[in-house]
Amino acid sequence: MSTNLAHFAINADDVHASRAFYEGVFGWTFTAWGPPGFYRITTGDGPAVQGAMQQRRQLHPDLPTVGLECTFAVDDVDATAAAVRAAGGTILLEQFTISGVGHLIFFADPAGNPVGAMQYDPDAE
Repeated sequence: MSTNLAHFAINADDVHASRAFYEGVFGWTFTAWGPPGFYRITTGDGPAVQGAMQQRRQLHPDLPTVGLECTFAVDDVDATAAAVRAAGGTILLEQFTISGVGHLIFFADPAGNPVGAMQYDPDAE
């Protein structure tokens, strides 16, 4: 059975600011779909994981839904970190090298969601 990531959702208090952030950092596009404040996310060309951006909700009583933690492949982790800062995000974990895997950062988007960005490099040491 495959365990590939099939969908991700970004919950945000300020959907407009979060949309602008991801448009600026990754060049994603958003299409209104379903209820007000809900958008489908197009992350690039070709097959991709389905994504959604939506107004923050509460799935558990008394707890807002937080905690997007997906890692996205990027061509240049340093350029991504610079784009994150320029778009108003915060770096949570500076570049960390995982030997034989690549270079990883974690950042917080304007909604406070932690997100990983990995520059895959099998020769990384």
